[in-house]
Amino acid sequence: MVPIMPDQPNELILTESRTMRAQTVTRVDVLDKVKALSLLPDNVHATTEIVASYYEVDTEVIKKAVQRHREELASNGLRVIRGDELRDFKRSTEGQSVPLSERINALTLFTRRTILNVGQLLAESDVARQVRTYLLEVEELASPDVRSQAVEAVELSESRMRVLKLAQGIVDASWLETKARVLLAKALGEEPEVDPLDVPLYVPDFLKGLGLKRKQIESVQSWFGRRAVTICDELNIDAPEKRQSDLPNGTVRETKAWTERHRPVFELTWARHYAADFPTQTTLPSIPSQREAGAL
Repeated sequence: MVPIMPDQPNELILTESRTMRAQTVTRVDVLDKVKALSLLPDNVHATTEIVASYYEVDTEVIKKAVQRHREELASNGLRVIRGDELRDFKRSTEGQSVPLSERINALTLFTRRTILNVGQLLAESDVARQVRTYLLEVEELASPDVRSQAVEAVELSESRMRVLKLAQGIVDASWLETKARVLLAKALGEEPEVDPLDVPLYVPDFLKGLGLKRKQIESVQSWFGRRAVTICDELNIDAPEKRQSDLPNGTVRETKAWTERHRPVFELTWARHYAADFPTQTTLPSIPSQREAGAL
């Protein structure tokens, strides 16, 4: 069995397991035990800058965490205020040393629970590590089952890295590198630093995102990629090289190494060849702009 960083076996459980985070996210008292936490004058909310100061990281680190885990953080109190609500908030904090620019048109607010949730996720912050260690070691809330899940996640990442190494020279190099970066980051309990445009884009996932059911996806995907390649030719866009993909039935086949850079091509493929047959699904643009095509 591969150990999870033997010098810090506990705190990585939280970065790997959302189940474990959900079990500990109510213990907001830990924040003040680790370090004094300053909030806005309402004593309820904090801004991105306040959260970054607490965890001693740059504000961009907090923004990236919010971007990657928005749904989870929103379920724990994260919200964005705009319009009249933002104007009312600004008026309520006038003269109270709250550094809010008059130019902002949206403000992200964190509750104590959201701040703790951020600390469960941050791999770049020593303060966040202390928060996680306190939650799991001092409070002793980690169950054997959840610990086992985290260990298994690391072991799975290791085995997949070995497979990727064997695939060198066989599949698209840039796609292979992106997959390796993601797996390595997960094995270390960190968030992968990958250009969003380099994230692999799979035909079944794209179709599922449009609301297609499993049988519909199976009927569409066989020709979808080939039609996407044709559109690449029309737009003078280089289609990606091939990669090996695991199918649900356990077999492996070669497919194109599409990434998020090719999403406009997928959208045009859908609009041109399939949208009319699935009128209840999401409507997509009929053709990407020249700027979008040139960015691929």
